[in-house]
Amino acid sequence: MKLYATDKNESTKSRRLRWAFNFWPCIWCTGGKVEFIAGDFKELHVSLKLNTRTRNRVGTVYGGSIYSSVDPYFMLMFMEILGKNYVVWDKAASVKFVKPIVNKVKCRFLISDELVEDVKHHIAMRGEYTFDLPLHYEDEHGKVYAVFTKTIYTADKEFYKKKLAAKK
Repeated sequence: MKLYATDKNESTKSRRLRWAFNFWPCIWCTGGKVEFIAGDFKELHVSLKLNTRTRNRVGTVYGGSIYSSVDPYFMLMFMEILGKNYVVWDKAASVKFVKPIVNKVKCRFLISDELVEDVKHHIAMRGEYTFDLPLHYEDEHGKVYAVFTKTIYTADKEFYKKKLAAKK
């Protein structure tokens, strides 16, 4: 179910991946739910709500659930978009908890064609590229509850192999 207006649609592959994510214990246990994955893997929607898996001692969503429910997706999206000739890693992240979450919130992961071309250009020039991506949880009225910055590392696979070999 799309949480944001978009002209993109799911493909059979992205629909199956969404289903697999939502039943994979590492993701299911966060309390987050993947609601939509575009067929080109450039857009993904996640929701999070207060429930028995996410409730902390003070009756709001646990901070660990808030962060972990958004953790892997930019990396996984870039892995699909760039393909097998590239290496993609989560390198760092930051989170700012703005307001306690007690109702359902949503988050939109969006990767533009321009960003993909920029990443490929930097990798072609240097062999590797590290960049930051912003993200936030908001409610249905647009009120922000948590703000994230994800740092993604990308590299040409051959460059990365040589880099690792040089370290040994």
